[in-house]
Amino acid sequence: MSDVRKRFLRFYNKRDHSTIPSASLVPENDQTTLFTGSGMQPMVPYLLGAEHPLGSRIVDSQKCFRAEDISEIGDNRHTTFFEMLGNWSLGDYFKSEQLSWLFSFLTNRTEGLGIDPERLYVTVFSGDSQNGLPKDEESAELWKKLFKEKGIEAITAEIGSEEEGYRRGIKKSERIFYYDAEKNWWSRAGAPGAMPAREPGGPDSEIFYEFTEREHDPSFGTHCHPNCDCGRFLEIGNSVFMQYIKHETGFEKLPKENVDFGGGLERLTAVTENKGDVFEIDVFAAIIEALESKSREQYSNDWFRASFRVIGDHLRGAVFMISDGILPSNTERGYFLRRLIRRAVRHADIIGLEKGALSMISEVVVEQYADHYPELRDHFNTIHTTLSEEEERFRSTLERGLKEFEKKVTKNNQLSGHDAFTLFSSYGFPIEITEELARERGVGVDTEEFYREFEKHQEASRSGAEKKFKGGLGDSSEVSLRYHTATHLLNAALRSVLGTHVEQRGSNITPERLRFDFAHTEKLSQSEKEQVESFVNDAIQRALPVSVAEMSLDDARSIEAIGVFGSKYGERVNVYTIGKEAKPVSIEICGGPHVQNTSELGTFRIVKEEASSAGVRRIKAVLE
Repeated sequence: MSDVRKRFLRFYNKRDHSTIPSASLVPENDQTTLFTGSGMQPMVPYLLGAEHPLGSRIVDSQKCFRAEDISEIGDNRHTTFFEMLGNWSLGDYFKSEQLSWLFSFLTNRTEGLGIDPERLYVTVFSGDSQNGLPKDEESAELWKKLFKEKGIEAITAEIGSEEEGYRRGIKKSERIFYYDAEKNWWSRAGAPGAMPAREPGGPDSEIFYEFTEREHDPSFGTHCHPNCDCGRFLEIGNSVFMQYIKHETGFEKLPKENVDFGGGLERLTAVTENKGDVFEIDVFAAIIEALESKSREQYSNDWFRASFRVIGDHLRGAVFMISDGILPSNTERGYFLRRLIRRAVRHADIIGLEKGALSMISEVVVEQYADHYPELRDHFNTIHTTLSEEEERFRSTLERGLKEFEKKVTKNNQLSGHDAFTLFSSYGFPIEITEELARERGVGVDTEEFYREFEKHQEASRSGAEKKFKGGLGDSSEVSLRYHTATHLLNAALRSVLGTHVEQRGSNITPERLRFDFAHTEKLSQSEKEQVESFVNDAIQRALPVSVAEMSLDDARSIEAIGVFGSKYGERVNVYTIGKEAKPVSIEICGGPHVQNTSELGTFRIVKEEASSAGVRRIKAVLE
C-alpha cells in the first residue's frame, strides 16, 4: 500500500502538484461533523475560492473515518478508517487533463499502477433537465478516446437510475455509463434539487474495476452493472468537476472551474494485486497474521473471517483516532472510539484471542504506517495504554452484560430499544454488539427506540451524534473568527498557568461559545481558572496585533511555534502570532482565519471546566 501512495504522490508531483500533509481526523473549527470523512473536507475553503498557499495544483493522501460504515464492516471492501488519495485543480486544468492523467496513472506500468484497462469501466452524469443541467457528453467523449488509445471499443450506455441498471445489465462493448444525479452529481447538499442558493456543485465521473472471476450475485438484482453492490465491480476513484453554482433562479457556471479527485488507497492497492478482498492487501495481511498467531483460528476459515475483518478494521481506526487526540468516552468522538474498541474485544473472544492481545497487536498497525505517519510512534505509549485500559474496563462488565442479554431475550424472544439501551448504559454494550448477539439468536432489536433513548441520555449539545457525518464547511462568521482567535489565547494561558505539558486535544467552535480540550490530569482550582481568565482578558485589553507568516516547518520550530495533535506538516506552514515580535503571547501553526487585533474579542469568561476523558480536561467559554 505504501508503494501505491508513493507512486500517486510522485505522479502528480511530476505534473506540478504540491504535496500537502494529511489533516487530522478531528476537523478544525467545523461543528458540522465529528470526523474528517473525505479528502475533500479540509479543502472546501479553497474549492469555494480561497487562495491555497501552495498554489492551484494540490495532491495528498488524507486519512478519513466514516462512522456510518461501522455496521458494514465484515464484508470484503468496507472499512471505517481509510486513506483517500486526492488531486485538485483550483481554477487551473479541467476535464481533459484530469481524465487523461488519471487514466495514465491507473494503466501505465512505468510510473503508475499498471492496471489492465480491459477491467476498467466509467460512469458519467446523464443530465438533469428539470434544473437545466446538461448531459456530460464531454467526459464521455474523452473516455471514449482514452479507451480507443488502448485498443478498446468503448460504447456509451444510458442507464439512469441504479434500479434501471439492475433491470438492464451491461451489453457487449459497453464501457461508459450515464447515470442520473443520484450517482453522478456532487454537492455538499446532495442532488441539484436539494441544493440551497449559492451552493457549488458539478457532475462527476467515477471509475470502476471489474473482478472478472467473480460471478454476479442475483440477490442484489437481476443483472450486474458498475454500481451493483454484489462485489463484481469496485469503485476506485471519482473525479468531481465543480463548475456550477446555484442561485435562486437556477444554475450558473462558476468563474473558476475546479477538479476534486478522490481514490481509496486501500481499494486501489487491492486492484493492483487483483484482490477482491481489501483485507488481503499488505497492511491488513500483517495485522491478520498477528491475529492468527495469537488466536485459535485462521482467516481462511469462513466461519471466522468476518471477525478477523472487524478486528483489523476497528483496531486500525482506533490507533489513528487515539493518535489524533481522541480518547474513549460516552459522547461524540470518544463514543465512536469506544464502539470500535469494544466491538473488537467481542470479536477477539470469538476467534479465541488472548486477553490484552489487542494492545500488543496495535504495534503492528503502528509499524505498517509509521514511515508516512511518524506521529504514530510518538503516541504509541498512549495508544497501547488506552487500548489496554478500555479492554479491561469493558471486560469488567462483559460477562454480566451477556447474562443480562440472555435473560431479556429468553423472557421476550425479542429485544426492545429500552433493553438495548440498558445494555449500553449499564454494561457498556455498543449497539453493534447487541445487534450481533440478537442476530445470532434469530431475534430483532428496536434500534429506533434505542436511539431515542440514547439521545434523551445525552446533553442537548451532544445528542444525535449518529447524524453528524455528512461533512461540509463549518461556520466562518465574524463571531466564530473571534472564538477561533480566543482558543489561541486560551491555549497560551493554560500553558502559562498549568505548565507546558498542556497540549491541545480538540476544539469545537460555534457562534455561541468555544470548547477546548487539553491534556491535563487534575481539575482546575478556582484560582487557576481565574488566572487563565485574567491572562486571556489582559491580552485582549492590550489590543495586541494578530499576524500571519508563511515559513518552513524548521523555521516554525525554531521560533517555538506550537502545533496541535502532533500532526505531520508540509514543508511550508502558516504561523499565527499574537502580540509584538519582542515578546509574543502566542505562536501557533494554524490554517486560520483569525481577527486582526485582540481588541475585537470582547471579554473572555470560562463557563465550565470538566473532565472530557482520561487525562483530558475540557473548558467551555464565551466572549461577552
